[in-house]
Amino acid sequence: MTDTTIRRSTAWLVAALVAASQLGNFYVYDSVGPVADLLQQQRGFSDTQVGLLNAIYNLPNIVLILVGGVLVDRFGAALMTLLTAGICLAGALLTALGPDFTTMAAGRLLFGIGAETFSIATLAAIAQYFSTGGLAFVMGAVLAIGRLGSYGADMSPSWFATAYGQGWQPPLLIAAAIAATSFIASALYWWVDRGPRRAGLLPQSTAAEKFAWRDLLHFGKAYWYLLALCVLWYSVILAFRSTFSIKYFQHTHGLDLATAGEMNSYVFLAAVFATPAFGWLCDRLGRYAPLLAFGACLLPVALAVTALTHWSLWLPTALIGISFSLVPAVMWPLTSRLVAPQRFGTAIGLMWVVQNAGIGGANVVAGWLNDRAGASATNPAGYDGMMWFFGLTSVAGAAFALLLWATAGRRAQERAVGV
Repeated sequence: MTDTTIRRSTAWLVAALVAASQLGNFYVYDSVGPVADLLQQQRGFSDTQVGLLNAIYNLPNIVLILVGGVLVDRFGAALMTLLTAGICLAGALLTALGPDFTTMAAGRLLFGIGAETFSIATLAAIAQYFSTGGLAFVMGAVLAIGRLGSYGADMSPSWFATAYGQGWQPPLLIAAAIAATSFIASALYWWVDRGPRRAGLLPQSTAAEKFAWRDLLHFGKAYWYLLALCVLWYSVILAFRSTFSIKYFQHTHGLDLATAGEMNSYVFLAAVFATPAFGWLCDRLGRYAPLLAFGACLLPVALAVTALTHWSLWLPTALIGISFSLVPAVMWPLTSRLVAPQRFGTAIGLMWVVQNAGIGGANVVAGWLNDRAGASATNPAGYDGMMWFFGLTSVAGAAFALLLWATAGRRAQERAVGV
């Protein structure tokens, strides 16, 4: 490294380690969906309880994640990545070894406490090491590799058929082992980061600028539209794709577990390739808002095709795959352009406060709607309420994306930052 800049090789090594740690984190989060039917058959869990296993991941972050963003700003991305990866590993182990629902839920709660602050820290790391160019592409690439974890979780019934044949617990033990690889990658990132940080090549972690709640009021209108889109879009995409979609495909489309998991996995597989490509496109065009609106509008279209037609599942899967690739590729780099660098962690934290409230609430509501209507393989119409809920929520998210686009078109200063 030179006296004033970080070596490109060091930056890319950090990106690779962060991506590897994200892969393990994403796998553990999505490990509940493939075992949902087994938990119902073997442990007697209701859809509400299955939904709670993912909802409880989000609930503590309604309060804690804004604090997590401030902690990233205060103590640095590398240290917070390492600490939270350790918390995630402990949560994954507790979930896999839990003898009852309460213990498993406690494990998911612990995993959630660590995972969202972990994600803020990894985004902050990429923002620090690629601040001079290519940020959207690298963020997209890191997210894409992370999505391989989600793809792996959905494909796990095929890849680890023997484990699934032994019941609900072995697949969750595999998830815990993958969480251990995430912790190792985080430790290596922390070690590599020490050199550039000691050399003064990265923003110094300091409490000189005191956080004040009133500072949130100074974020511009575009940021608040982006926040609304964030909570609504993620509430649908994660509650449906990561919790209920595999069961939904099994019960309403007659797919077996392995085939349903494979169909669901293509959304994540598409994101592996498309997210960095869309990030590169954003870097080149600098037209964030139109691309974001396009991606957000694809989600309600895909859900309508899934729920209201008998067309092949390949079409809505492709549409959701594009949306799932495009929206994150634009959203997080755009956030870094809408707020001051010293408030990036706080701005992301605030977005994820409401995002977690939305995802947690959506999981609970969807599970309750399914239980209330008696949704099952013998009563596939019982899933109609859940799909209407997801569809209307996604329409609201698309509306805020269009408002953001309209606002960007009216305000020249937002054009100046590439909105």
